[in-house]
Amino acid sequence: MKSAQIKDGKLRIEELPIPSIASGDLLIEMKACGLCGSDIEKIRGQYDVSPIIGHEASGIVKEISANGTGIEKGDRVFPHHHVSCKSCHFCRTGSDTMCKSYREFHFDPGGFSEFFRVPQWNVKQGGILKLPANMSFDQASFIEPTGCCIRALRRSGIAKDDSLFVVGAGPIGLTVVQLAPLFGITKVAVSDINPKRLEFAKRCGASVTIDPTDDDISAAIMKGTNGIGVDCTIIASGNPSAVRQGLESIRRGGKVILLGIPPLGSSLDYGVERLVNNEVTMISTNAANDEEVRLALDFISKGQIDVDSMITHKFSIENIDDALEKIAEGDVIKSIIVP
Repeated sequence: MKSAQIKDGKLRIEELPIPSIASGDLLIEMKACGLCGSDIEKIRGQYDVSPIIGHEASGIVKEISANGTGIEKGDRVFPHHHVSCKSCHFCRTGSDTMCKSYREFHFDPGGFSEFFRVPQWNVKQGGILKLPANMSFDQASFIEPTGCCIRALRRSGIAKDDSLFVVGAGPIGLTVVQLAPLFGITKVAVSDINPKRLEFAKRCGASVTIDPTDDDISAAIMKGTNGIGVDCTIIASGNPSAVRQGLESIRRGGKVILLGIPPLGSSLDYGVERLVNNEVTMISTNAANDEEVRLALDFISKGQIDVDSMITHKFSIENIDDALEKIAEGDVIKSIIVP
């Protein structure tokens, strides 16, 4: 089978044997797998949490060696690549994505493969969700990133009628914009340097769009909020300059949520005393738990989030290099990798 792997620091397309499954495992035939920003950072050597690439996957159960799970051969499924133990201190206190077991198990050899194995742990812990009949595999590939956005909004504590500023109009930022009304948020500003993405943000419901190459972001935000600043900023970009943009636009007492993953070794040039003097809260958010991915599936299946319009390109596994080149050109919102 074909599989995209990082070997010796480079992306390679390899011919690998179809994984064999042990007791409790599943074998999934991949039908769609989103290309995530974290995958790109791993390929570029800018992210080292895990060498496995491809986690926004959906597909069909081809082999099963698990009893009592309700999952059967031939089922159309979304497998969550990380699942917590649900009983440790982290899980009991709402930090389940920090659970020691959360990242211990993952797809083998990764989601950018014609077939991949889902380990017993993920199956046993309820990490396999059946897809409703009206949900395509492409749509299902958005379940995991949408869950991450839901977690960010939940961790923000944002209240109905608060103002929200989303820095970065990639697929994560655009998903946050679409989720905002479901959380009662109607005043949403978005910034990005890509005019096509800003136009898409408007169609998604953004009240204000800002191009930082043309406009002073802080001035535009202050003008739009009567000199107060926004209640909450979500940084949906890994660029450290995006964090600064968010900090310059937040109101006193506001919250800045770090959702995008900065490259390895990133630092922020910002006076910490300003955080204290202005009572600005910074909250980081990482990944999604079971409840959040289930909620994401529900939102997508009901059409409350338009994920289809965000898919601008599709590439086969063997042409994943072309996907990376297209992304570098700036014309892509979301790329899906298919077999």
